[in-house]
Parts: sequence; C-alpha cells; structure tokens
Amino acid sequence: MNKEAMYKEIDEKFEELKSALEGDDLTKIRELTLELHALVHPAEISGRKEKTIADLVLDYMLEGHHNEEVPRETWDTDLHYAGTKTVPICWQFWHTYRIEDLVSNILMENGNQIFNDDWQKRINSSITDTGNALEYDEVFAWGKEINAEELKNYMITVGKNTRRILSELTLEQIKSMVPEEWVMRILEEGGVTTDFRSVWLLVFWGRLTIGGMILTPMTSHHMMHLPTSVEKILGK
Repeated sequence: MNKEAMYKEIDEKFEELKSALEGDDLTKIRELTLELHALVHPAEISGRKEKTIADLVLDYMLEGHHNEEVPRETWDTDLHYAGTKTVPICWQFWHTYRIEDLVSNILMENGNQIFNDDWQKRINSSITDTGNALEYDEVFAWGKEINAEELKNYMITVGKNTRRILSELTLEQIKSMVPEEWVMRILEEGGVTTDFRSVWLLVFWGRLTIGGMILTPMTSHHMMHLPTSVEKILGK
C-alpha cells in the first residue's frame, strides 16, 4: 500500500465533506460521509473491494502484534489529558470504536450502544470506557488480555451499524446539537469515567453539532490514531 496516496485521498475527501456540511445538500453530505467513513474503516464494513488503511493495521494486529507499542496519536489534541502517550495497537482500535459506538448510538440516535456485558466478556476487556486515562503499565496489562479476534468482530459490528445511522440522518439532525441528558448517558453507562482525563470527552462532544461529530469521532478521529500504527508497519 502507498501510504501517501491513502492519506491524500482521505484528506481530500475530508475537505470535501467539511465543505458540504456548511451547505444544505443532504444527498451530497450523506454520500461524502459514507465515502470517508469507508476509507478509514476496514473494507468489510462498507463492502469495498480494495483494502483500506484500517485493514493494513487490523491485519497486522491479528498476526499477533496486538500488544506492540506505538505512539498514541499524530495530533496533540488530547495528549494534555492522556494517561500515557504510548499504547498497544489494540488500544487504538478499542479507543476509536468505543467512541464511535458511544457517539453514533447514544448521541446521534439516542439509542443503545452495541457494547454490553457479552461483548466485554468476548473481548476480555477489564474496562468498559474509552481507555483515555489508562497509565502506561495499565494499558499494556489490559492489552495482554485482549481477544484480538473478538475486538475485530466488535469493530465490524460497530462500523456497519454506524453506516446505517449515518445514512438515515436528516439535515435538521446534522445541523443540531444534542440534549445534555444524552451526553450524560455516556457517563452513566460506563463509556467514560469520572477521571478528568476521561470525562473531558463529554464536554468536547457536548459542544458539537451532529455534523461536527461526523467530522470528528466518525471519521477524522480514526486518522488521529491509525497513522502511528501505519508508520510502525511500513516505516517512516
């Protein structure tokens, strides 16, 4: 895979979507949203024939590298509130898909998140939240126990469900913010903890329109985390 070409395609699609969200063409917004979502998720989720940047990292993780160390992210957006700046590759997927699950199902749809007791047992995760506040020793101890195949299954389930939600959003929803009680449900349901390095996410999400959530948790957030693993796999 040519990483520069992948990054360029994603960046260009992101700018197209960002521009479209400033307008009122719902058909165009939906089309670009689903195209960008497909580019940063495994191909199985969207039915793409070509593998994606996410497939590159996922395949590597499933080859037994799930606890391999990588820098947490490429941007400094939330490193001020991070437990550790170095994480296992499996944490990158756990973190991004837990956030996608929480935001798409609770904030976009006011429905139920996919993650539950059964998924927690299958993945063998000691936590239910996004993992933002885990310290270095904690996150690697957590990563050692993770069932990578079941984490993949969770990712695919979340991604497919997100595409359904994104394809059903109305223009009014996209332009609107969500009620505070929806945001607080994430804390109540264990999606974040009361640690300030975790709970700050509620403040961030609570300030976004659903259109803003499309740009961040659903799409560009994945590109805060995937490239650090790509650099590990392909080299700088």
